Amino acid sequence: MDKLIQSYVHGASDVPLLGKTIGQQFDETAARHAERDALIVCHQDVRWTYAELKREVDAVAAGLLTLGLERGDRIGIWSPNNSEWAVSQFASAKAGLVLVNINPAYRLSELEYALNKVECKALISAESFKSSRYLEMIRELAPEIDQSAAGELASAKLPDLKTVIRLGAEKSAGMFNFAELAGRAGEAERAELEKLRSALQFDDAINIQFTSGTTGFPKGATLTHHNILNNGYFNGQALGLTENDRVCIPVPLYHCFGMVMGNMMCAAYGAAMVYPSEGFEPLEVLRALEAERCTALYGVPTMFIAELDHPEFANFDLSSLRTGTMAGSPCPIEVMKRVIGDMHMDEVTIAYGMTETSPVSFQSSAEDSIERRVSTVGRVHPHVEVKIIDDDGIIVAPGQPGELLTRGYSVMLGYWNDDEKTEGSIDAAGWMHTGDQATIDDEGFCKIVGRIKDMVIRGGENVYPREIEEFLYRHPKITDVQVIGVPDEKYGEELCAWVCLKDGEESNEEEIRAFCKGQIAHYKIPRYVKFVDGFPMTVTGKIQKFKMREETIAELSLVVQETA
Repeated sequence: MDKLIQSYVHGASDVPLLGKTIGQQFDETAARHAERDALIVCHQDVRWTYAELKREVDAVAAGLLTLGLERGDRIGIWSPNNSEWAVSQFASAKAGLVLVNINPAYRLSELEYALNKVECKALISAESFKSSRYLEMIRELAPEIDQSAAGELASAKLPDLKTVIRLGAEKSAGMFNFAELAGRAGEAERAELEKLRSALQFDDAINIQFTSGTTGFPKGATLTHHNILNNGYFNGQALGLTENDRVCIPVPLYHCFGMVMGNMMCAAYGAAMVYPSEGFEPLEVLRALEAERCTALYGVPTMFIAELDHPEFANFDLSSLRTGTMAGSPCPIEVMKRVIGDMHMDEVTIAYGMTETSPVSFQSSAEDSIERRVSTVGRVHPHVEVKIIDDDGIIVAPGQPGELLTRGYSVMLGYWNDDEKTEGSIDAAGWMHTGDQATIDDEGFCKIVGRIKDMVIRGGENVYPREIEEFLYRHPKITDVQVIGVPDEKYGEELCAWVCLKDGEESNEEEIRAFCKGQIAHYKIPRYVKFVDGFPMTVTGKIQKFKMREETIAELSLVVQETA
């Protein structure tokens, strides 16, 4: 490509965007690759071809229509990775319902907020995962369910929620079982499903994913068929994906990494989706890679490190691997060398994006050098525009840092039921302001150099300190609190809370963490707590978090990780 004269790139492509709904694409793929493996879920002993997966999806889609759910209604899913998650993703899309991804790590206050914010009418829930007892939490928020008929919940705290569908074979008062859905539909629902096939439009909202907000409350990024289908499709193009590929997906499905770059990509090409376990377990990933002869593997750098460092790593034959995607945080060069050398992933790519852009905006290619793959996030994705601007909104010269803005098919419709925050993120010209500071060199390679906002990335999870601060302000002993990210060898970053106590109060780290437990997700609970009388500030009263970070690093003797 020509040398850039300003930091603006456009992913010109002779491969057109897909002008279809998810359901239309899924049906075409299932017809073309009916006998090929579609979904392998190791921990559930599920192995379905595309023809079998289509039968499951169609039956559940029609079954959802028997519950009084109508086109555009929101249906939540709160579950770790399993076959029901995949079926729900495609079935809800075919039924014209908006699937609301609930983070499996959410606890009471987060669940209540999410369900009410988007007015979820139905919720599909696992029984439990790790230390989270999902059904118990639902009962705690909506105790009325024990006296309700299934589908007729009337809850004071969750006024919009009418239907809870539980996974597993056990029966629960007031809830349907997921396995019941497939058998509920009659001819009327199947006919309605067929009508929806042509009535649904690819610009319809189909998915809401929550992103942590700087105001202290998550925002519901609203994505369309067009957003998700095309982003998965072009991620697959970057990987050289075909129907012969088998993609290992140990990343969570509630996140774009799993449901878009994983499930949606595979469904666009007829490749196989392989889930090693409910949540990430390095040994289960290694077993799945060998047993299923996977050709691609996903993960954040900490996942790849855990797999490479597993004591049984050398016992597995991973020679089938060739590609995959690493995202979420920078990859140290030595890790990338080991992924290529020891895991045979010569064609591994690095990707960058955000939930609000479906997610990928930049991706490296197999032709890029190792150094390029660890020091940049590659070049712009097809059909996406990106520019880097300064504080005055002026496009900067190549190599100069500024805020990264994205425009194109991948930009979300907006934040659900929040025009003010949407307008604050997407400007009048359609540019999504990412809040990330970046550079683009004169060859079009992008480097993320910082975060304009204070976001912390812990093990691939985006955490906004303001959300944690808002929660900790509820503690009766705390008068003020500031949360920062500090370097961590395992997770990339960890959280540290600087806490000011009210006069006469005493506390300790254990008390603060215990206050968080069960109320906010485990990865949002500060690892470090520092009790202070105040914070470093500018003369105008602005808190200097960079000084807090420097002081914490020095006090705790933390090591700042360097990448190439």
